[in-house]
Amino acid sequence: MSAKQSPTRLVIASRESRLALWQAEHVKARLLALYPQCEVVIDSMTTRGDQVLDRSLAKIGGKGLFIKELEVALASGRCDLAVHSLKDVPMQLDDAFELAAILEREDPRDAWVSNAHTELRLLPEGARVGTSSLRREAQIRERRPDLGISPLRGNLDTRLGKLDRGDFDGIVLAAAGLKRLGLESRIAGYFGIEESLPAPGQGTLGIEICRGREDLLMWLAPLVHRESEAAALCERAVSRALGGSCEIPIGAFAEIRLGRLEVKALVAAQDGSRVIRASDVGAIEAPEALGTALALRLIEDGAKALIGPSA
Repeated sequence: MSAKQSPTRLVIASRESRLALWQAEHVKARLLALYPQCEVVIDSMTTRGDQVLDRSLAKIGGKGLFIKELEVALASGRCDLAVHSLKDVPMQLDDAFELAAILEREDPRDAWVSNAHTELRLLPEGARVGTSSLRREAQIRERRPDLGISPLRGNLDTRLGKLDRGDFDGIVLAAAGLKRLGLESRIAGYFGIEESLPAPGQGTLGIEICRGREDLLMWLAPLVHRESEAAALCERAVSRALGGSCEIPIGAFAEIRLGRLEVKALVAAQDGSRVIRASDVGAIEAPEALGTALALRLIEDGAKALIGPSA
């Protein structure tokens, strides 16, 4: 790429949480390594999802509340790109925007964090577990219906603070966020993929831009990690075909093995009384078709009763 084609200034929109700013700084560093003459600026802001912490996401409008203000900044021209945890990005973006790059995935697993209990299975009956995710809640309830599970909102430090105050006996968080902030020592253990199927895109960063910005697509192309992209697109296709939102416990995880894309998915009742699982293998080149086909199989297997008329 010639100097003339290189960007001279890029503004990154980010949420203000410590984890979101780490993610934006990570992308900034990657861009500066590619374009050392470019000025890269981070414009941080608070979103509606960050402000309302006393209600579940499902009750206040869903995951889109974490990106709306960032999208306004993109649409106005104030910012060029927005960095997101991909699992927080709605499965269906507004037509005015697109995902320009999906970066290499961190650890996709859920992590068990507790100051007194090394494993979920060792908790006494009636112990208190905190999680912000219906997906996690359903999978925990499937194995341990005797536990008390309560909503856990707020940024990572806030959630850990609630645990340390004794509000919970243990909490479940994404391993990737803890690792990115150097908090791996807080992890008491990891849930295997089969134990707690991750959220679509969990552990992956996505970069959103206004649709039609061909210059940004070109500049961001070197950040794309093709294997992580294929997996994430497959997982998001599963959720999208199921009418995916934070009101429905849905898990999906894809990975490349022996040159093929393998995907697992589930739909559950929130109380864990019923969990429908399916898996499939397909071509890496057609991740969304594979994810959509698996979602249709879940519907045929009875998921329709769990997700309602949305799919």
